[in-house]
Order: sequence, then structure tokens, then C-alpha cells
Amino acid sequence: MQEIFAEDVGSGTPLVLVHGFLGSSDMWIPQIKFFKDNFRVIAPALPGFGNSSAIDSCNSIEGMAKAILNLLEKKEIKNFNLLGHSMGGMIVQEMTKLAGEKILKLICYGTGPIGNIPGRFETIDKSREKLKVNGLEDTAYRIAKTWFIEEEKAKYFYLCEEAGKQTSIEAADNGLVAMKNWNGLENLKDIKNKTLIVWGDRDKAYNFNQVQTLNNNILNSDLKIVDGCSHNVHLEKPDEFNIIVEKFLKKN
Repeated sequence: MQEIFAEDVGSGTPLVLVHGFLGSSDMWIPQIKFFKDNFRVIAPALPGFGNSSAIDSCNSIEGMAKAILNLLEKKEIKNFNLLGHSMGGMIVQEMTKLAGEKILKLICYGTGPIGNIPGRFETIDKSREKLKVNGLEDTAYRIAKTWFIEEEKAKYFYLCEEAGKQTSIEAADNGLVAMKNWNGLENLKDIKNKTLIVWGDRDKAYNFNQVQTLNNNILNSDLKIVDGCSHNVHLEKPDEFNIIVEKFLKKN
């Protein structure tokens, strides 16, 4: 298996940050800056995305989860905190199934247990169709706008725009296929890790039923709702997001 790229900075207990669809390691810039003083922050770029764009992409959530676990094994990291956003939230749920004993604490953020996302701003099939017709740049710009209340005027919108441009068409389509074919509902009852669920109250990708299902079915979980945010809370209100995560990680 080809090794994916990862930002790897700071020292202390590892904190692994897993980006979502059309993302990259750079999506976590405010978090890397904040957490690197107290944690070893590892932010992989998924196969076919960001600085891993030259690596063959995966068409399954399990394949992406294995790529991250392979990276951590190569780095000889035995235990780690794990945070996943959006599609990355599906990947971290899959990682609990494959290697739950290695995960110290789990954060499922802006995500849900069903890949073929109910209530999404458009169906995954529609996104695949538009990707094919309109191309990657147009699709990335259009979808990223839904991730922010202020759309393209948001301070960190450019990070999403740049990440989208780095993605290959194949990786984008494979990401959509991977999500459509993934269902983690059955796994929720088996997640034993202390879990924090974070959600923006105006998220257009994942509705409240999705996060509520996580909260109701993961035994040891808490739900934190951030007001006045869409899908990218970590970029819309980075200070608030960082403090929420820090408190959870520091709590016994």
C-alpha cells in the first residue's frame, strides 16, 4: 500500500485529524496551529486528495480507513486521539471497527452513520452527475459554498477552494461512491471509546437526525451543537471549535 502524505507537527499524545470530501491536510490549519503545543498533530491527506493526489484513490470508506491506519503503523503510533469531519467522520467510525483498541478518544464532527446521506443538500448521484458534466473546479466551488453560512465570502473558504483544485476527478468520484455504499449503523453499538459529537446547527450536509442517531447509539457519547454554523464549524468558528475539542481531550 502506498503511503499517504500527512502533516506531522508538535509533540505529546497524538491527535489525528481526518478531513472530508474534497478536503486536504490544509483544511486543519487553525487546528494544527492551536493543538501543536500540547499534542502531536497528524493530519493526513486521503489517497487522491491534497498532497496525496498522486496516490491511487479509494472507492470505499474501509480502504481510506486502512490507508490512515497503515500510515500510523509506519510512524509506530500505537495509541491516538481521533477526529474526523464529514466523510472523515465515516472513516473514523470505520477505524473504530478495525482498530478501536488503539483509539484513546473519538470525535465525530459534522457527520453521520449513513454514507448515502439523508437530507443532504443534493443526492450523491446528483453530485456525481454534476461532477461529470461541470468538472471538478466548478463542483468543488459549488459544494464548498454550502459548507459556510457566508458561502464564498467566508474567511477560510479559500482553503476549501484550493483543496478542491488539488483533488483528482477520479478521487472525487470515488469519494462519492465510497460514501454512497457505506453504512455504519450496525457498528455504533460496538463503539466503546469516549466520543464527542460536534455539529453546526445550520449544517446543510448532515441534518440533526444524523447526529442524534450517533448520540443515541454510541454508548459513551456527548453531543455539542454550535450555533450559527454550517458544515465547517472548525473554519467558521475555529476558536470555539478548538476549545470544545480541547476540553473533551483534557477531561478524564
